[in-house]
Amino acid sequence: MGDYVTPGEEPPQPGIYRSEQMCLAQLYLQSDASYQCVAELGELGLVQFRDLNPDVSSFQRKYVNEVRRCDEMERKLRYLEREIKKDQIPMLDTGENPDAPLPREMIDLEATFEKLENELREVNKNEETLKKNFSELTELKHILRKTQTFFEEAGTGEMLPPAAVESEEGLELTQHAAAGGATMFANFGFVAGVIQRERLPAFERLLWRACRGNVFLRTSEIDDVLNDTVTGDPVNKCVFIIFFQGDHLKTKVKKICEGFRATLYPCPDTPQERREMSIGVMTRIEDLKTVLGQTQDHRHRVLVAASKNVRMWLTKVRKIKSIYHTLNLFNIDVTQKCLIAEVWCPIAELDRIKMALKRGTDESGSQVPSILNRMETNEAPPTYNKTNKFTKGFQNIVDAYGIATYREINPAPYTMISFPFLFAVMFGDMGHGAIMLLAALFFILKEKQLEAARIKDEIFQTFFGGRYVIFLMGAFSIYTGFMYNDVFSKSINTFGSSWQNTIPESVIDYYLDDEKRSESQLILPPETAFDGNPYPIGVDPVWNLAEGNKLSFLNSMKMKMSVLFGIAQMTFGVLLSYQNFIYFKSDLDIKYMFIPQMIFLSSIFIYLCIQILSKWLFFGAVGGTVLGYKYPGSNCAPSLLIGLINMFMMKSRNAGFVDDSGETYPQCYLSTWYPGQSFFETIFVLVAIACVPVMLFGKPYFLWKEEKERREGGHRQLSVRADINQDDAEVVHAPEQTPKPSGHGHGHGDGPLEMGDVMVYQAIHTIEFVLGCVSHTASYLRLWALSLAHAQLSDVLWTMVFRNAFVLDGYTGAIATYILFFIFGSLSVFILVLMEGLSAFLHALRLHWVEFQSKFYGGLGYEFAPFSFEKILAEEREAEENL
Repeated sequence: MGDYVTPGEEPPQPGIYRSEQMCLAQLYLQSDASYQCVAELGELGLVQFRDLNPDVSSFQRKYVNEVRRCDEMERKLRYLEREIKKDQIPMLDTGENPDAPLPREMIDLEATFEKLENELREVNKNEETLKKNFSELTELKHILRKTQTFFEEAGTGEMLPPAAVESEEGLELTQHAAAGGATMFANFGFVAGVIQRERLPAFERLLWRACRGNVFLRTSEIDDVLNDTVTGDPVNKCVFIIFFQGDHLKTKVKKICEGFRATLYPCPDTPQERREMSIGVMTRIEDLKTVLGQTQDHRHRVLVAASKNVRMWLTKVRKIKSIYHTLNLFNIDVTQKCLIAEVWCPIAELDRIKMALKRGTDESGSQVPSILNRMETNEAPPTYNKTNKFTKGFQNIVDAYGIATYREINPAPYTMISFPFLFAVMFGDMGHGAIMLLAALFFILKEKQLEAARIKDEIFQTFFGGRYVIFLMGAFSIYTGFMYNDVFSKSINTFGSSWQNTIPESVIDYYLDDEKRSESQLILPPETAFDGNPYPIGVDPVWNLAEGNKLSFLNSMKMKMSVLFGIAQMTFGVLLSYQNFIYFKSDLDIKYMFIPQMIFLSSIFIYLCIQILSKWLFFGAVGGTVLGYKYPGSNCAPSLLIGLINMFMMKSRNAGFVDDSGETYPQCYLSTWYPGQSFFETIFVLVAIACVPVMLFGKPYFLWKEEKERREGGHRQLSVRADINQDDAEVVHAPEQTPKPSGHGHGHGDGPLEMGDVMVYQAIHTIEFVLGCVSHTASYLRLWALSLAHAQLSDVLWTMVFRNAFVLDGYTGAIATYILFFIFGSLSVFILVLMEGLSAFLHALRLHWVEFQSKFYGGLGYEFAPFSFEKILAEEREAEENL
């Protein structure tokens, strides 16, 4: 299997810094034992099955009927689940993980689910019918009451509505009713019913226009909210009664009522009959209430009993379905007695996999053992990185960029330190870091309760899933805040101060007027205020008062610090690429990629870092001697920027001081660091430039040379075979060559070498590295920029908000302190902790993905996706929660 796993190769190594060693294996399972063996492998979750029937339709596979049966059972369980949720019955979920049922148990499960579904559907149907009858009887009850009231009012001669006198017949009807002749309605027909309240105005207009005003309509609102007889939704309805004369108008009225979905009910003509019907309706309503209550109680009992087992049943059905879906990936031998599967699995877990197969065979009662046979292959295996709850968050950060190529260096272990540290460099504040640390600590201590609560909020899940990442970011932020001596934009004077204002008062009066002598304009000149003893740890607290040159000092320090961190991490990334080249035995990459890259990086950028450290170590505030040169102080240190420009311009410089002194205050600075600096820097630049063509042409040339020699060797073998065949001698067969893997981007494959592709690939990587060294170094300056922005924004919140509380005295000051502290705290959490924290997180993410990982990380692999019941059930549960 080439550079991959083959029998007899090196023993498995722990997959901490590289992915687990994988192998391709064949499984030979007896048909009767295959189900139980796959179930055991699903519980183990360490094998990834390959589809051996890619050209076979899903409907033509062996176990398609079993999968359909599982789908049907799952549909029935979902129906039960919906009904349970509709009644707001809590479903028992103990988190129990039952074993996959045996195939013969499917029949019992199907019978149980079929019985429950039929019973529940029958109960629902009966309940729906009863509710519909109840709604109809309730509407009829209101019709009988309202119509009786109408006839009684008509008998007393009460005035009818104006709508009844729009025609001659309506006027006659009104005159008879006003005369007290209620019996006159015997000459007219009428219909009664109910209609939705919002449809009533349009119903009245159309009724009058269609019937030309020859009908009499009387309506009355129903105070109770009724349920619609079809949908069951609560609606507001009105009772209406329409009088007309003749069958023609009767037909029109019924059609209009039908068009407006009004429900008509039979209403007797005489009061005695209406009274008797009303009594009968009330009796039937009471009977329906009793039957409906019993039906609902029975339905509730059925659902309560089912709710105790629905979760467990769903787990069992999903396990059965996943097993048969996996069995459909197998091949069947010609005897139909054995199933053949191919799986990717970690070499270190082969013993556990074999034990799982043995357990499955024993539980199935099969006498034929299951066989696992390792195979040789040139196919790239999947990438499998073991994680736990602590390392999972950092591994997800790496995998979001791209899954690691098989067995290349895994950046996650290094990211666990570098990511929270670079974040903290930008976010350094003891107070804000403590808030972040305490929030993460709460998530960690309460993780079991929070996991059991299954909170669906996406933002909460994001923070909870990265709780260990946040914990380390908070801890590192407290450390860097201690180094910056910054807590909510204030300093802590732990070790005293190394600065004293020794400037005489007369000098201050001479150079500063009254307005500039305030605290906000205080400047600390190093040559007069520094006592020569450095602050023990971090930044001296007195700089918090030196508003005049505080930013100049911190900017210089943080900018140089960002360059040091950036070049250190990039150099470490190049060193990790060497480990990849060693592991994949790529000598060309070591000679013509790694070595030129390190020389290029050292000649310019590491050399710059040495100058920065030298300037910090050898140039103090009160002067001294360096390499025989005497200088008055730090103002004489060589300029890094000008020195770097002169280095690339190959400009000659004289050793010693460049003196720009005046008569009173001499100002001078060193032009070089050491004798012969110009000569050596010219050599460094020329060597760095010479490394570029080596990186560009070295590896492609030797690949072309190897390909040429391989082809010439093949031609020589063919000519020897031809000579032997011509002499009628025994034919000698050359030994078969095992194909080599592609090398994961570190070599080339077995096909013919395409020099055009190789040159383009090499040119891209060379240009990316050379230009990237410059752009990536500049990109690390975001550490300085965000650190400065965070500190200044924190200072603004303190100065503009909370400090105003200390201006007021008495009760007003106490009240203002509470109010302003609430505002200050809220803004600090939402702006400085959340928004600034998210900003620093994204910048740290970019520094790792682009500046760090691009030096050694290919990310061209594919993830190991084992067949695991735990993973399948978790995905199903997450899908349910998102619905």
